[in-house]
Amino acid sequence: MTIPTSIQHSGAAPVAAPDGIRRNWVHVTAPKNKQWTTAMDGVDKLKLAEADLPTPNDGEVLVKIHAVSINYRDIEVCEGVFNHYNTQASEAVVPCSDMCGTVVDASKSKSARFQNGARVMAIYLQSHLYGDVDEEDLASSLGLPLPGVLAQYRCFPAESLVAVPDYLSDTEASCLPLATTTAWTALNWMRPLASTNEVRDGGPSRRTVLLQGTTPVALAGLQIAKAAGLRAVMTGSTDDFTARAKAELGADEAINYQTHWAWEGEVLKATDDRGADVIFETGGGARTLQKSFKCVAFGGLINCIGSLSGRTDDGEDGDGGGGGDGGDGKTPKLHRLNVTALALARNVTIKGVLNGGRDRLEEALAFYQEKGIKPVVDKTYAFGKAPEALAYVKKGKHFGKVVVTVEDEPDDKDGEKKPRA
Repeated sequence: MTIPTSIQHSGAAPVAAPDGIRRNWVHVTAPKNKQWTTAMDGVDKLKLAEADLPTPNDGEVLVKIHAVSINYRDIEVCEGVFNHYNTQASEAVVPCSDMCGTVVDASKSKSARFQNGARVMAIYLQSHLYGDVDEEDLASSLGLPLPGVLAQYRCFPAESLVAVPDYLSDTEASCLPLATTTAWTALNWMRPLASTNEVRDGGPSRRTVLLQGTTPVALAGLQIAKAAGLRAVMTGSTDDFTARAKAELGADEAINYQTHWAWEGEVLKATDDRGADVIFETGGGARTLQKSFKCVAFGGLINCIGSLSGRTDDGEDGDGGGGGDGGDGKTPKLHRLNVTALALARNVTIKGVLNGGRDRLEEALAFYQEKGIKPVVDKTYAFGKAPEALAYVKKGKHFGKVVVTVEDEPDDKDGEKKPRA
């Protein structure tokens, strides 16, 4: 087993051992595990703590973590506002859920899935192995309520790990568990796109996916859609983001929603007034949902994934950018939506997507490997600079994933780094 050890000579004079041989005393320091913890009182209050090296229980393996990618959910956990499904922690918690590492102790594993030296990533909901998510699975989410992965070592049930394809670096692999699984599930769980019931086989060229924002989930959805031969329309908050979505990732159309408040009209133009077959609704409030209803294709699917535009749905002012109703620079007030009427009018299916099971991640990885897809990495940070990585994600200026690389000694002073190949 490859674990850190520290052996220190005391410097004392040799003494006689029970066998009569005189030896120096040797003090062996038990290996430690450095990890970041949060009391859910702010990203700037994260603390680097030292704990005993975890010991695997039956069915578990010990993993040395090499890279951790940051999700916006991790910011909410650190800020104490993640309350989506009544997750609670009674004490400080290790944040983050997405990682790539190497198995270093499989002695207690009852599964032949992984041996020492295997490169692995962990699924977000540790008990969600197959099929649709059950309510009980929500209690198994990494980073709250379970301890997360922003640490040097962690034990995992062998069944909750997935093998990493050789062509992906540790940094790249750490980006996939949450964003890619969510995007793959949104495109595949109800099999809405292809007559063969598989996105990998493509579909009619007119099939269109609308991806709202340039979040990691949306970018993953864009990469999957284009690799499957589908049309993709993306919205973004800056001209730079929309330009990169087209130039680097192949988006067919990209719309700046800050300068085109009525972006649903642009989506209809891009689809010859047909609308998008599948929508990634990452805005999550009335501001975007009513627009999604206006530009969804008849019989289309709206995946409710995020809530970046807020969680209230009535009495909100628009933020301008597209003309107002009284010369005040704001769009009209948005009132509570009659979702039933809107869904019936277009025969629309609305589905909440939390993530996906191990089976969905394994499907996505097979597709990624077949198509040679690599996730977009914006920046990497040293382990000792993890709070800065979280603060950067909180600003929302990233295009792609932000990754913390985990070293044995997290005292690296370099801070921000360029993405690794």
